Amino acid sequence: MKKLVFRIPATALLAAGLIAICVTPVAWVAPGLQALYVLPLGYAYWILRNRTTVTEDTLVARGVFGSTTLKWSEVKSIRLVRKGWLKAVKEDDTEVTLPAVRFMHLPALSLVSGGRVPDPTIKEVPEAVAEDVTEDAADEVAEEVVEESVQSEK
Repeated sequence: MKKLVFRIPATALLAAGLIAICVTPVAWVAPGLQALYVLPLGYAYWILRNRTTVTEDTLVARGVFGSTTLKWSEVKSIRLVRKGWLKAVKEDDTEVTLPAVRFMHLPALSLVSGGRVPDPTIKEVPEAVAEDVTEDAADEVAEEVVEESVQSEK
């Protein structure tokens, strides 16, 4: 069974450590200010808790205060958000945020979902055109792509 977990990168925990270091001089000025250490701890908990788990049958969006499990049959579409995480649109038009899933993850999401989410990186070639393409033409196109990538690296 295919399973994919989208998480916030663990390097984000370095920010929680930096916040703790920055809070330290203020936290020891007066009694009771040690409660400021709740900020970096809360941020670290948020990083570790938010994730989306995708299998062939379900989507599980886990947030700080709970999780939502959706079967693929309940998902009407995936909404792309300009800045932020993708959202699953349910049959009743309510949206569920998919933590840590971005536009660049759509090919992997398509693969694990069994094609329920279309992969935007695949270009479909019309059958009439595909029949006319010979192996020599395909080799020429491949050589051009390699040449273009070599030139772009320079």
